[in-house]
Amino acid sequence: MKTNKSFSKRLKVSKNGKITARKAGQNHFNAKESGRGQQNRNRSVPIHMTKGAIARFLP
Repeated sequence: MKTNKSFSKRLKVSKNGKITARKAGQNHFNAKESGRGQQNRNRSVPIHMTKGAIARFLP
């Protein structure tokens, strides 16, 4: 089975093996957001995937 490249390029694996990704909703409408709000949205978040999803996207 092939790895889903479009999905795998959006992910990063941390040193401890956690899978993280960028938060959604950061592409536009950022001018209204306060500086603190922009910092909060820039942080990446851990992704919780089932074993089936991991097998499907990241063999």
